[in-house]
Amino acid sequence: MKKILVFMCISMLAFWSCSSDGGTSLTLKNMAAGSIYMNFRGEVTTVSAGRTVVLSDLPKGTFAYVTTYAVPAGATSSSAVGELQGEITVNAGTQVLILYSSLFSENKYTIYATLTSNDDLDKKDNPIFP
Repeated sequence: MKKILVFMCISMLAFWSCSSDGGTSLTLKNMAAGSIYMNFRGEVTTVSAGRTVVLSDLPKGTFAYVTTYAVPAGATSSSAVGELQGEITVNAGTQVLILYSSLFSENKYTIYATLTSNDDLDKKDNPIFP
């Protein structure tokens, strides 16, 4: 009985300490004047102006995303600059931030998107550890 109890405790500790996602997240921070809508992994996430949404526990893999946006009233034209669409690669521990901002000038609305990640982009170029 004692052996079974010890085995169960060790199994539970191993299960709790193992995680397939490794603390992964995608943060959408909307500093733009209008709402944004992100289509990611077959779901649409809405982020109102001035809000932040965090998608956590993402599985490993490479996923496409597309962002659409609301144009504020009074704009006669609009344009988008930056990474409003593309691919996101998720590894264990990956944390991604997409920051949206905008400019409204002379009745033209421009939305900007920048994507950053905590993943090391220089891993492939390391001459010591290929």
